[in-house]
Amino acid sequence: MSLYQGVDFYNIDELLTEEERLTRDSVREFAEEKIMPLIAAHYREGTFPTELIKPMAELGLLGANLPEKYGCAGSSDTVYGLICQELERIDSGIRSFVSVQGSLVMWPIYTYGSEEQKQKWLPKMAKGEVIGCFGLTESDHGSDPAGMTTKAVLEGDEWVISGSKMWITNGTLADVALVWAVTDEGIRGFLVEKGTKGFSTNEIKGKLSLRASDTSELVFDSCRIPKESVLPESDGLKSPLSCLKQARYGIAWGVVGAAMACYDEALRYAGERIQFGKPIASYQLVQRKLVNMLSEITKAQLLVFRLGRLKDAGKESVEQVSLAKRNNVKMALEIARNARDILGAAGITDEHQAMRHMANLESVYTYEGTHDMHTLIIGKKITGLGAFT
Repeated sequence: MSLYQGVDFYNIDELLTEEERLTRDSVREFAEEKIMPLIAAHYREGTFPTELIKPMAELGLLGANLPEKYGCAGSSDTVYGLICQELERIDSGIRSFVSVQGSLVMWPIYTYGSEEQKQKWLPKMAKGEVIGCFGLTESDHGSDPAGMTTKAVLEGDEWVISGSKMWITNGTLADVALVWAVTDEGIRGFLVEKGTKGFSTNEIKGKLSLRASDTSELVFDSCRIPKESVLPESDGLKSPLSCLKQARYGIAWGVVGAAMACYDEALRYAGERIQFGKPIASYQLVQRKLVNMLSEITKAQLLVFRLGRLKDAGKESVEQVSLAKRNNVKMALEIARNARDILGAAGITDEHQAMRHMANLESVYTYEGTHDMHTLIIGKKITGLGAFT
């Protein structure tokens, strides 16, 4: 077990409740003991460690911030953020799995589903018995989901879905897909079960990022599902976008974990690596890089801590979440690159974490809203002028 203790230059631990610290520490221990020994091999092979699903469920990590009534932990949003931080400290693919399961499938079922749908799906998903995926992005419609071409037509007592979705996390693993499609009434959400005729998945191969994550294409060829498979409260594009807000919140916390991992690794290496007769940590240029890392991590920690408290109070805005996602992902990516630089040639091997985090963060920089899209979301808020077109 490593000596990793986290990064807390501004004593933010003192601002956390006892429950928040205990949960963070238990997830940190679990991640260190159960995930870290597996992750390099799974990343190398391009596979998701499915053996971790049940243990993560038993720890209450799936849908953690949803009510106990549905078999979930009923934790605060700040606790959920800390969970994301500790999981992404190991690998973005692990946090992505938990984020999709909880924020992008369980949360919309809880928010837009019928009571029957909640009772059917949420307890099993919390236990890891059912895995979900979120089908919004299409090959030609990423930043502009309003242009989606996947359609659902009501024919008698069935919906008929035709189209495809791309870059779907958990796609091949999923037992149920939450799919967004255009109907005569606007965009609606549908629950499509694995094995339904006309529904197939294709795993995306050749990834150089998020390799320890299941990424797939979903294909719907006149796929027929029962009329009651629609999420009854889903209503227009605002429904899937509200789900993305939940996921972006988790990302803003998660990438702080990735940055902390890279900083911790670079600091240790710099103290042990001897050049010109002394540790490279004694040189001014290296110290400057380490100080910049610590400074940016500390700012990001304070940003998500405040965002967490706002979210717990139900006062967070879309733009505040966008600012945190935008800032923190860029911060983490730059820290990963600088950590690799400090590690020199050693940094390109999977014996170390920096290069893996750097590659993963290239994807995180893009998904759930690209850096540029979040810039425009915030720009519209502060100027009152939309620049999307």
